[in-house]
Amino acid sequence: MTRPILPVTRRTLLAGLGGTILAPLAPAMGLAQTRPVLALQARAGTASLRPGAETPTWLLPSSAPDGPLRFKRGDEIEVSLENQLPVPVALNWSGVDGAASAEPLLGRPALAPGGKDAFRLLLRHAGTSLIDTRLLGDGQARPSPARALVVQEAEPVAVDRDEVLLIEDARLRPDGSAIAPGVDPKDTTALFTINGKASLDLTVRANDRLRLRIVNGCQRNVIAFKIEDHEVRVMAIDGQPAEPFPARNGQLVLAPGTRIDVFIDAVRPAGSTSNILLHDGKEPRPIARLVVSADAPIRDKPLPSAAPLPSNGLPAQLDLKTALRVDLALGAPAASQPDWIKPADFAAASAPTFRAKAGRTVVLALTNRAAIPSIFHLHGHHFRLLDRLDDGWKPFWLDTLAIDAGQTQRIAFAAEYAGRWLMEAMATDWAAPRLLRWYSVE
Repeated sequence: MTRPILPVTRRTLLAGLGGTILAPLAPAMGLAQTRPVLALQARAGTASLRPGAETPTWLLPSSAPDGPLRFKRGDEIEVSLENQLPVPVALNWSGVDGAASAEPLLGRPALAPGGKDAFRLLLRHAGTSLIDTRLLGDGQARPSPARALVVQEAEPVAVDRDEVLLIEDARLRPDGSAIAPGVDPKDTTALFTINGKASLDLTVRANDRLRLRIVNGCQRNVIAFKIEDHEVRVMAIDGQPAEPFPARNGQLVLAPGTRIDVFIDAVRPAGSTSNILLHDGKEPRPIARLVVSADAPIRDKPLPSAAPLPSNGLPAQLDLKTALRVDLALGAPAASQPDWIKPADFAAASAPTFRAKAGRTVVLALTNRAAIPSIFHLHGHHFRLLDRLDDGWKPFWLDTLAIDAGQTQRIAFAAEYAGRWLMEAMATDWAAPRLLRWYSVE
């Protein structure tokens, strides 16, 4: 029997999040010719946000085919960016740890219109990451998209299919034009896409095992994502392996920028269809379907329970007793938190929020003083979400966290990578600004 999606509000979205996870580059000489290349362009274009119509937007195409960008753990890739837009851009990376030379605004300044940039990037960890040019995107003429970045494990993973499901949102005016975040969305209509489409069918064979990399590429929205009639087993969060666990009622909650890898075994009869629903805190809507084909099953019975994904080598323990402890307020009026800066006003020469010695544990107490949930994103490192009494942590790593109104959450990370790293904060409101601070590991 198909269960309807559970009633979801902003508060239950956040409760679920807390409880559940919650221009081509010319080849260089010699050895560099063997390095994988990621050539990106920031340029104007259109997107199919409405049936039968194209909406002007800004794009981030690559030299690879459309869809997720795929590499292997340990690859050192040659990244290039050409800015064909009339505004500066900065590449923002979610899930790529320890890449100080690629850190936007700190390791790499914003790229001026007409500019080109190139650098090398070491992909230390396997997992699902996100790339976008949204750091400077608030209030711009058009919204910017996100791109999923997949780094495959060095070891084989026992799945039949590996699919990325990238969820994005948009706000359209009555004339069909789209607005960027950071401006009043009055008189606009909200819509959502999956892999750039209004809906998607995933056709599988009976007893297929799918790895679905679900990515919340929305600008400000926390979303719930439900796959009906199937057990949804969480395998990784924000690009890092987790202790596998079943999602309650097949439902996941993702903050903007969150990525969750799940395994699904297609156990429904041939010819059956299961809905995939999206909930934005206001209403559920079908966004995809899992369709079991009439072809013969891929195997006689489902695969046995999956083992955890291979570790990326993050530390098993964190020394909380000797940790550097820092309090950070989110969502307060600008007058009472002048250290949070809009990206357009950010200065790399400003003082860091804190300095940590390499190897030391850092504990951040994040207090949301806003009347609505806020999102916190840590660059450079992944963190553990601490238990309420600071006597342990949840069995997964994160780089993005939603914090409910009036709530304090404590996170801890090992300051492993020397460099200068951003911290982002924004409220879950389309008009709310993205804000920045930074920290140093020395």
